[in-house]
Amino acid sequence: MNKVERVRAVIEGHRPDRAPLSFWYHFGPEAVAGPAAVEAHVRHVEAYDLDFLKIMDDNRYPRTAIPNGVIAEAQDLDRLAVLRGDEDSFGRQLELIGQLAKRFRGELLMATTIFNAWTTLRNMTAPESGLHGPPSLKSTGDPRDAALSRLLREAPERLARALDVVAQSLANFARYCLAAGADGIFLSVRDDWVDTGENGLGTYDRLVKPGDLHILRAAQSGRFNILHVCGRARDFRRFAHYPVHVINWADRSAGPAIAQLAGWVRPALCAGVDNLGTLVTGTPDQCAREVEDALVQAGSRPIMIAPGCTFDPGLVPPENLHAIREAAARAY
Repeated sequence: MNKVERVRAVIEGHRPDRAPLSFWYHFGPEAVAGPAAVEAHVRHVEAYDLDFLKIMDDNRYPRTAIPNGVIAEAQDLDRLAVLRGDEDSFGRQLELIGQLAKRFRGELLMATTIFNAWTTLRNMTAPESGLHGPPSLKSTGDPRDAALSRLLREAPERLARALDVVAQSLANFARYCLAAGADGIFLSVRDDWVDTGENGLGTYDRLVKPGDLHILRAAQSGRFNILHVCGRARDFRRFAHYPVHVINWADRSAGPAIAQLAGWVRPALCAGVDNLGTLVTGTPDQCAREVEDALVQAGSRPIMIAPGCTFDPGLVPPENLHAIREAAARAY
């Protein structure tokens, strides 16, 4: 099997010749856009012979409508308008996708990262630092969460409108991503930032989920749409039937375990490696054993091997990454 056939087999519920493998991390501010970003992605794929590519997106949502680029008060929400989806930083990401599509066309499948509307607004309540790394599993204590909770309390209708505007813009962007050559989107969602004691249970389903589904409808012509459930899901079942081909989550550090989902979750499974623990502090043998254990947990169901989220390349020994590649290669 080639890489495309291997991934397609898992999506269609068939056992491939071996488990497809991929992993990802933020390449740094010098490789966000342009030729340096293209080269970083190509080197990453070639260094580890990855079976599919998650295109990193550190060309975040355009902040051109907001003074100083930061949402501080309710009136800043009112300044947001629906974007075409190809302007400013969106355009830089589309250029990256187009160049990668030329390089990898027919060789492997690519999904480009899109953060959902709540995460996008959350990020916009603070200045853009240009530095991105693995997310914290803590769901409280971040000033960005406090900022959105305050806006939800003080201006619920204005926040709801802003979430809808951002979701529409991201849907437009998703269409452009597919047109540029992406095979699908990698939609990142996180409900433990939303359904908090302060915001109230049910806030995600009421305010955020409709936008998620709007973005996914815009990407429905893709053949490799991945849902990434970040953090510790408050209710994993709300995501289990999203219209995607693949679901990725941190089974090791956040749960639920692969064995708990293999019998009923609809999309293809993509998990198995602890990006915050074993990859960082474990030995190559321990990393390989996680791959083997993931396959045992999946049972008769085929699975793609991947970490639960990004990792810090400065902390992860390359030999650990090579170990999971070798383990996946001999898996079946």
